[in-house]
Amino acid sequence: MKIFVWILLLANVFFFAAMQQGWLLAGDEPARTQPPLHEEKIKLLREPATASPASAPDTAASAAAAAPVPLAANAEASCMEWGEFSGADLTRAASALSAFQLGDKLSQRQVEYSIGYWVYFPPQKDKAAINQKIAQLKARGIDEYFVVTEAGAWQNAISLGVFRTQEAAQHFLDELRSTKDVRSAQVGERASKLKTTIFTLNGLDAATAAKLAEIQKDFAGSELKEVACAKAH
Repeated sequence: MKIFVWILLLANVFFFAAMQQGWLLAGDEPARTQPPLHEEKIKLLREPATASPASAPDTAASAAAAAPVPLAANAEASCMEWGEFSGADLTRAASALSAFQLGDKLSQRQVEYSIGYWVYFPPQKDKAAINQKIAQLKARGIDEYFVVTEAGAWQNAISLGVFRTQEAAQHFLDELRSTKDVRSAQVGERASKLKTTIFTLNGLDAATAAKLAEIQKDFAGSELKEVACAKAH
């Protein structure tokens, strides 16, 4: 009997010790043996795959903003010709171009024609009539004119401008009539050697070319056009 009691006692002690050490599976709690999940790390790993669609445009916009912007085609240097000029217009055009400080980018060439057209007042009868006509021109804001003093059929005529083509001369006269109220001037053929000047402008940037196009509007009959740039030797 004593032996049986000791056996039961030892069994109870053994059972109690097993319960304390977690050796029995029946009463064990799974949470105690589960390794930690580290949920914060799982979220970090999944973010690229589970990012919301709303964030995609922001990402694309950021990438576009970081990418370099290509230069526009018209930002390349260009070469242009502007002409043809003679007389007072030549002086005005040269003065306008000097403001750009183009240096060796600016050159000019002359073209000679055996015939031209002019806008003029017919020969006046005397000096008093010439002075009266000049006073009328200045009152209308016209300061560019030339009095023919050479002896001949055109002596005492007053020239307002010489042009290569009849169309250009007529266009100038039409402007005088509409803006300056000039009535008695006329277009005629001028049988003489007419020299005109054409300006060549090389390596212009887009901003300078745009400014030049604005200035060109102040020169009736002139033409501004883009040309092939001369190759450097």
